Amino acid sequence: MAQKVARLTDVARSANLSVATVSRHLNNHIQLPEATVARIRRAIDELGYHPNPHARSLSRGRSETLGLVVPDITNPYFARLAAAVEREAARRGYGLTLCASLNTQDREREYLARLSRTGVDGIIFVSNHADDGSLREPIQVSGRRIVILDEDIAGVTASKVFIDNQQGGFLAGRHLIDMGHRRIAFFGGPEAMRSTQERLAGVRRAIADSGVEAVVGDIYCGDYSPEHGRACAERLLATRSAATALLVSSDQIMIGALEIFRRAGLRIPAQLSVIGFDDIAPFILFDPPLTSIRQPVDALGRRAVDLLIRGLEGEPVEDVVEHLPVELVLRESVGRPPQESGPAKARKPRRTTTKGSITP
Repeated sequence: MAQKVARLTDVARSANLSVATVSRHLNNHIQLPEATVARIRRAIDELGYHPNPHARSLSRGRSETLGLVVPDITNPYFARLAAAVEREAARRGYGLTLCASLNTQDREREYLARLSRTGVDGIIFVSNHADDGSLREPIQVSGRRIVILDEDIAGVTASKVFIDNQQGGFLAGRHLIDMGHRRIAFFGGPEAMRSTQERLAGVRRAIADSGVEAVVGDIYCGDYSPEHGRACAERLLATRSAATALLVSSDQIMIGALEIFRRAGLRIPAQLSVIGFDDIAPFILFDPPLTSIRQPVDALGRRAVDLLIRGLEGEPVEDVVEHLPVELVLRESVGRPPQESGPAKARKPRRTTTKGSITP
């Protein structure tokens, strides 16, 4: 004979309490005297009662699950972002459904529809390409609360959390100018993307604010990939560029560029000073360790979950647009321009981390 499965009504009867009281206690919605709590625990142990989280979620009208759409989990940046979202969701008592779109709009639209059908409570959406306008409607009609992360989707009304891309470009540009560089090259992501435009604008603002005669030339834009980085580096070397410094707009582009520079025997920073962007890859282990703009990836994930859950749990959260600050991490890949001091006298900056300003 099958053993009878204990129900919440059985626990309430054994503890001599109402079902509502026991339910509110198990859901942490009521504070009871210790003696009453002890009666509930004793009844649960004696009856072998196991709460049904699925039934509890349905009774609350929620799945207690969030959806996350990212472009590519093989990219260390998005893998770390997904891990940060997962940790924060779990800490707040939510599960996570992860979808990798391969950075295509067809798969992004498909996952938006699928997540809506499966009943997740809210969606965190990350894209890594410029939208052609086809994502606005699927996002708005998904019927779910949504937070847009990292790159903007124009025309979407939702909370959005970005990093301060222009600040990152500004910090990099100002450091290079302070070190004496007057011609700076730029390897960027897709030209139409907000991140690419803002990082380049930040370098140009640093030049304008400095009052010196400097220029951002040799601007090569493409996708955020090592393949693009290799193509950029090959082009820079082939044109015999006069650039003495380079800002590389992502770790993935940097990995490809460094491969070509090393193959060509280019010495960093003696012949070319280099600053990266992301600081997810272990560039401190490279030779030389690379100066980089560090993105607050963990904070980005935590903030997205916080905004989403606060809205889901009834707080009056308005749609916001936030920009999280970045840091310039000084290592050893930036020196004086070759014509000023020569490779033998290239100065190595003191290793430090700065927020919004350069530490001399």
